Amino acid sequence: MKTFRLDNALPVDTSIPDPSLVVLIGAAGSGKSTWASTWPATQVLELDRFRALVSDDAGCQESTDDAVFALQAVLEARLARRKMTVVDATNCEQTVRANLIATARRHGVPTVALVVPTPASVCVERQEGRPANRRVPEPVVLAQHAAMVDAWSGLPGEGFDHVVVAENLYRLQPLLQRLSDARRAELGWDGGEGLGDLLLVRRYFGPEILPMWRWRDASVLAGGDRVAEIRLGADHIVLAQRNDVDGAGDVGFEVLVGCAADDECEGQAWAPVYNVTDLLRALTGELMNDPDVRCTVHGGADDVDQEADDHDLQADDPEGRADLEAQYADAVSA
Repeated sequence: MKTFRLDNALPVDTSIPDPSLVVLIGAAGSGKSTWASTWPATQVLELDRFRALVSDDAGCQESTDDAVFALQAVLEARLARRKMTVVDATNCEQTVRANLIATARRHGVPTVALVVPTPASVCVERQEGRPANRRVPEPVVLAQHAAMVDAWSGLPGEGFDHVVVAENLYRLQPLLQRLSDARRAELGWDGGEGLGDLLLVRRYFGPEILPMWRWRDASVLAGGDRVAEIRLGADHIVLAQRNDVDGAGDVGFEVLVGCAADDECEGQAWAPVYNVTDLLRALTGELMNDPDVRCTVHGGADDVDQEADDHDLQADDPEGRADLEAQYADAVSA
């Protein structure tokens, strides 16, 4: 296993001009995407993302050629406009790097090799927590790491204008600045309207739900609590914002579902929802049988079970007497 050594073979460089083409170089699992996230998402061309775009599977290796073709087209368009661009891929093969350098030169954009020299053992260990379609076999990871180590000293000779090692960079501030700006916009601290009463909705269910969300403030369906609706075409889900969950003063959401005790029940049955998966379960009817569902007529699951038990006892006792001790006393005195 080869070890990366930051010695005096290359001058220490932290220069990343804007615009430039930043080529991340490192084995799978080295943390390249974390470094890439310090730039705005529009500036990052991730090979896995292009695999997903052409095949619906980010881990489909058979789609790599098509993914590279699509990435190259976007790269050409961005560099022609002299836009800052980051290529998030292993880029451990010299032929791949040569093509990227040639593309940047055609458009007069400087190139930066950003080396991410995470130890090979760490890269291998990180594969264990990845989905099966994104998990890279250990021999492949080790080969990529070895190729990165071998390439390190020769990167200036390949034509890179700047060779930067991730350990020498200060990129936390731009990442936090971008996240802070987005958060301030959500809260309206930037002078805009912000998300307002949709802030909690986004936190629970994600930003994709917001365009379909409508408050129904005139509704009395939830006993005074605020009612909302998610609607898309013929599909719709009704929710209530509860402001005193479990009597503890917490805020949360419940969704209107069918009553599990009686198909013809005219009451309202509500189930707590905590995320978009719960919304899916509500729409498909799966959530109707959740033990936390409470009906305004039949109560919760415990109440329904008790009612069923009482009914069974009555059926077993023709005279309507469920008290066995009383039955025994009557028999003795007869």
